[in-house]
Amino acid sequence: MADYELYLKKLAAGEVPENPFLDFMGIRVEEVKDGFARLSMEIRPEFLQGAGNIQGGLSIALSSEAAAHAVMTTLAPGEDMVTVELKNNFLAPASKGMLTAESTVFKRGRTLIIVDSVVRDDQGRMVSRSSATLMVLK
Repeated sequence: MADYELYLKKLAAGEVPENPFLDFMGIRVEEVKDGFARLSMEIRPEFLQGAGNIQGGLSIALSSEAAAHAVMTTLAPGEDMVTVELKNNFLAPASKGMLTAESTVFKRGRTLIIVDSVVRDDQGRMVSRSSATLMVLK
């Protein structure tokens, strides 16, 4: 089980906690607070598909990580989480620059947490919107 409290304390202190996926994708954690997270990543050339736009699963990965970080702020010691569902709508293509995902916990129940996320490009245009459901594990 992950120690989310320690992970979030390291983030707040400006330390870079070990998170191999964030490192691999070049995702930066910009802000994490009660039920909210903002993460960003630069669109790299290897992220583009044949039509020259970011491959959709990579923008979903950014959204999913932002949702997970928002949920971390709601977990009590000894609780863990797992994503059980994620629905995404692609709204516009993106091919260069930065993407920023903002995620907000919509509802925190005893067992399920619903999170809404929006990914925007560096001009503020919405690239995608998603809704995720995460399950709290004791």
